[in-house]
Amino acid sequence: MTEPQANPSPSSEDAARDERHKARMVRKKDVVDAKIAAAQDERGVIVITTGNGKGKSSSGFGMVVRALGHGMQAGVVQFIKGAFPSGEEMFLRRFPEQCAFHVMGEGYTWETQDRARDVAKAQAAWEVARGLLRDPAIGLVLLDELNIALKLHYLDVDTVIEDLRARPPMQHVVITGRGAPPALIEAADTVTDMTPVKHAFQQGIKAQRGVEM
Repeated sequence: MTEPQANPSPSSEDAARDERHKARMVRKKDVVDAKIAAAQDERGVIVITTGNGKGKSSSGFGMVVRALGHGMQAGVVQFIKGAFPSGEEMFLRRFPEQCAFHVMGEGYTWETQDRARDVAKAQAAWEVARGLLRDPAIGLVLLDELNIALKLHYLDVDTVIEDLRARPPMQHVVITGRGAPPALIEAADTVTDMTPVKHAFQQGIKAQRGVEM
């Protein structure tokens, strides 16, 4: 029988590479620790996810679930959407004591084809949102597809920003939708622009439960 060979000892090249890696990580930790130490302000933030790529509302609902996981109260107002219940809505309605869910739209604008009605629905939705933004017990508010309502001038952006700035100091707001207006981006603390690379729909694949709805 052949005797089992012992594991070969690391080569000097591997050892040198490991040392370089450790040195880089030490330097990186110093930089990250310094940034963490400098970021001591604690307040509510405005987060925007916009752009043409998939994942804007998904990201927003992910933050709602995260807030609920921390025991926070959350509120959701959906602009534009509303023709059919989403998976997020069906899930979050299981927690009515922790998440107030308001579906205020009637479907995408190319489906409704009635601007006056869309404007009225958006304005009614903003009144509901305004109530959430005035409630200090609510830790996070998701305004899903608000950017679309602003882009189409269903709502006045200056009024929206004024109401956002008047909210309780520790309340977080997440705003989703394509075409976030520049003034809203300027007022926000964190902004992400979703950039599409490829999408199943472009390949003729219909919207799937658990992925798009």
